[in-house]
Amino acid sequence: MRSDPMSEVLDLVAVQAVMTSGFTARGAWVARGEFGEILKFVALARGRVELTADGADAPLVLGAGDVAVLNGPGRLVMRGGPADGVPREIDVADPRHAPVAEEGADTLLGGHVALNAIGRSLLGQALPPVAHIRAASTAVPLRARLDLLLAEMTADQLGAAFALRQHAQLFVLDLLRVHLGRSALPPGWPRLLTDARLLPAVRLMHAEPGTAWRLETLARAAAMSRTTFATRFREVAGVPPLTYLVRWRMLLARRALREGEESVGALAASLGYASESAFSTAFRREVGEPPLRYRAHARRGSGA
Repeated sequence: MRSDPMSEVLDLVAVQAVMTSGFTARGAWVARGEFGEILKFVALARGRVELTADGADAPLVLGAGDVAVLNGPGRLVMRGGPADGVPREIDVADPRHAPVAEEGADTLLGGHVALNAIGRSLLGQALPPVAHIRAASTAVPLRARLDLLLAEMTADQLGAAFALRQHAQLFVLDLLRVHLGRSALPPGWPRLLTDARLLPAVRLMHAEPGTAWRLETLARAAAMSRTTFATRFREVAGVPPLTYLVRWRMLLARRALREGEESVGALAASLGYASESAFSTAFRREVGEPPLRYRAHARRGSGA
């Protein structure tokens, strides 16, 4: 199987879906809350809900299967039920409002995407403050995935917690696929990794980051002239090809320093640097501190 740069990036940023809440409300109701800097999602399994959130130009009207992705921090207000009714304030954490699969009621599921520091930087920049993903406008089976999540949350089945984690992970992948499939992506890694013409060159850099890739070789892999390739790559990725290669190397280096025991010298050699000193200089320029200090800070921060 050929390399999949998108999967490599998702592994690198340690994408992990976490289901944190869910509730069912009947009649006219209103609920308020806050979302932090992590990526939060609110998915409507049943009913119809109006959601107002900081960062949104106007209230979002969610139908069954729709999802709002909130790239915080901020506050949100959700309303449901008859428009002419007097809404009662509900506490979504109250177990009396636990989610159930009930027609005629509004059932929402909530969670967030846990990311490492690299992921917060990459995904945080790639996503808008508020994204409304409509189930009816995509071929991705969002509503079917929500039905599976709701079933695992409400049924007391053997292994439900494990199943919930797997379904949630695939649900987040669905959301990313929908977002990245949209045409109006800004320059950056999401747009680059969905550009079919540039992907052959990206695969080379990802597969062999320690190779001293030349612009001519990468352009040939993409079946373009050197000038056309360099221009298109900068337009799509926001940086020149060899700058992207350096940043990819540094992302790999940060993961290795956080999680592995490899020496700085060995890591430098594996990433194509002629000396530990050359690698350390490049790392400091990109990350802001030398490799060993970064390793110590990263492990102290994670409790390792």
